[in-house]
Amino acid sequence: MPEYKSSNLGSTPCGSTIFHWGQRTYIMGVVNVSPDSFSGDGIADAEEAIARAKRLASEGADIIDVGGESTRPSSTPVSIDEELRRVVPVVEKLVKEVSVPVSVDTYKVEVARQALNAGANMINDIWGLQKEPVLADLAAQKGMPIVLMSNQRDSPCQNIMPAVISDLKRAIKQALSAGVPWENIIVDPGIGFGKTQEQNLEVLQGLEEVKMLGRPILLGSSRKSFIGWVLDLTPEQRSNKVAFVPPGDQRLEGTAATIAIGIAKGADIVRVHDVREMARVCKMSDAVVRGV
Repeated sequence: MPEYKSSNLGSTPCGSTIFHWGQRTYIMGVVNVSPDSFSGDGIADAEEAIARAKRLASEGADIIDVGGESTRPSSTPVSIDEELRRVVPVVEKLVKEVSVPVSVDTYKVEVARQALNAGANMINDIWGLQKEPVLADLAAQKGMPIVLMSNQRDSPCQNIMPAVISDLKRAIKQALSAGVPWENIIVDPGIGFGKTQEQNLEVLQGLEEVKMLGRPILLGSSRKSFIGWVLDLTPEQRSNKVAFVPPGDQRLEGTAATIAIGIAKGADIVRVHDVREMARVCKMSDAVVRGV
């Protein structure tokens, strides 16, 4: 794999947009069309989801990420038919309402296929091709960027950074073998996915190590449970209970800290729920880190 340099990540076309990596931090705004979203921002109504997406775009989102299945631990799996019912109508209408690219947050190839046919411009795979490797074939066929996340939910480990790097190398190799262009690959270390709270902190601390993979880094720390754990906002999680408490805006400041630190350590995209506030964090961080 090419060695990482901030100046040689190149660019990635996504719909009518071209992301020029290294120039600034890009913002992915989250639109959850699942009623049991971990962050408490799930939306069941398509029109409400579209309104939210338009607001996020107006607040500074460079990408809108639409997902129809909750990814929080212990959530109930969603059937393909139900996920299609939730996601495709939103994507179909949304691409006519916003000028920024739309990403589909799914690991199911049929959902991704129909979302791309409806106008989505990117695939965001939280399983990094572990569940449905044919997602890479779809991304290659459609010429779409794909986000590959490192997910340890099926294989918890003690040494987290070597595991994350190894997993992402595996996913990148799979994507390249399927014909996905190098410039269309984005990596995500997967904060919150099969990692202990201490490991989530370790991933953020060691984010610079992911830079050696030579691809843009997406950081998804927004409102994650490790923030509530550190700030002692959700005591039940300190005692390892599985009670679900939507964080609302109680993790806003903690999220801001992770975004600023993440940018300093090499994040190229940040996936966030609170776009207006995090756009300001990104702008300030970029002024310090990138001089823009």
